Amino acid sequence: MSEQPEVFFMPASLAQRAGDGQRFCVFYRAQSGGQRDEPQGRVLYIHPFAEELNKSRRMAALQARALSAAGFDVLQIDLLGCGDSSGDFGDATWQSWVNDVLRGCAWLRDRSRSEGAQSGNVPLWLWGLRAGCLLAAEAASQLDAPCNFLFWQAPASGKLLLQQFLRLKVAGDALGGQARGAMEKMRQQLDAGLPVEIAGYGLGAGLAQGLEQSRLVPPASQSLTPRLRWLELSTREEIRLGPASEKALLEWRQAGFDVEWQGARGPAFWQTSEIEEAPALIAATLAAIAAPAPAARQELAFS
Repeated sequence: MSEQPEVFFMPASLAQRAGDGQRFCVFYRAQSGGQRDEPQGRVLYIHPFAEELNKSRRMAALQARALSAAGFDVLQIDLLGCGDSSGDFGDATWQSWVNDVLRGCAWLRDRSRSEGAQSGNVPLWLWGLRAGCLLAAEAASQLDAPCNFLFWQAPASGKLLLQQFLRLKVAGDALGGQARGAMEKMRQQLDAGLPVEIAGYGLGAGLAQGLEQSRLVPPASQSLTPRLRWLELSTREEIRLGPASEKALLEWRQAGFDVEWQGARGPAFWQTSEIEEAPALIAATLAAIAAPAPAARQELAFS
């Protein structure tokens, strides 16, 4: 029987700045039979944007449990203003979310040290979904430690994600006969540093601008062979990457990453009207990151 996850609030003392409040976290400890060994890896899950967080909670929990059973420590953290963490959504900026990712990495590092890791060979994985992939890449550029990446449905940039979110407001105004000029008005508000209300979320200018400017840029590597495992989900028989995704993958390969991508059949659970599951994605994820690194290459140390 698997252990129950540890649910806690990360204290404000670990915040990047004073007054940042607490972050709601769920920690899944690596499972093992008999004597406990060091985990295969330590994984930080970085959730997607706005309502996509709520839609994807079940899949994230199922994957975290599967990774735990396979020998990985997994930490899930609600970013500032999201879920059960402190603050309102409108309080968040892009950098505050990047800071939260760094906080999660620091927590995993400190736990590793407190448990007396011996091998010095426990890799860190940043696992992002949608906007979480962009946050992972940006946080890694500010992280003083090597890491691997697991991307679910990664966007090449945040500009399209922001446009999709703003269109929710346009669609809502259209139902009330007020759609004319709605997009331009929102842009003007954000440019003026004012928040906009969209589908129950107060979107601040700092968050909108940071998301729009974000790109899936590979960080400078701090190890010989950092890994990127990119998974795409689709209900189609044949799953293909779009041109922007192919370009991004090429950029990561050229930056020295060991890159693999794989398609899996399943619904777009982060945006479906009902809560959906994608078992094929869970299996593909386990296969992608549980496989050992190539023998000729050195793994990433995180301890």
